[in-house]
Amino acid sequence: MADIHIDDFCRDAARILLQLYNSFPRPRAVYVEDISGPDEPDEVGLHSGRYMACLGALLWLADEGYLRYTSLIYQDGIDQAVLTNKAFVLLSAASAVRLAQPAPDLPPSVAAEHSALVEQIRAALRQGTSDDISTIMRFFFARRPEAVISPASLSNYAVDADAVDEHGSARNLPDASCQSNG
Repeated sequence: MADIHIDDFCRDAARILLQLYNSFPRPRAVYVEDISGPDEPDEVGLHSGRYMACLGALLWLADEGYLRYTSLIYQDGIDQAVLTNKAFVLLSAASAVRLAQPAPDLPPSVAAEHSALVEQIRAALRQGTSDDISTIMRFFFARRPEAVISPASLSNYAVDADAVDEHGSARNLPDASCQSNG
């Protein structure tokens, strides 16, 4: 039996993180209906299981340290949400998983940015396949923020599949979490 609830969680988490990345560092409200779609409470005011699972994904991301928020908006969403440093670093890091390759005619700096994990998440959501979304989100959740490489510094390192360990972190490279190009 397929674990459809895990596929739904991965899709919800990807959408939540992208919403917050797109407004970073500005806090914003995140509404469940914007992530999982419209829901009509039943005759006693209870939301569907799918709706509540999406709300659960929001709260789980906060509990795991991927986002912060100031308050719950009833069961509608969360208010003043923003990515944590951990999530921002992971999303903006170079991804060893490539669902979409940058166009060959892009300038190197733009091509490097297209290799960021956030771009791979966008590509997975555009393609819409549960396998791709689940793959990239499991990769995201397995990452260690202290060992990521910025896409802008890829030209400084020979990063390929052999240079990445089983957790998706760069091996045998200087501490990339402190790398700066300026």
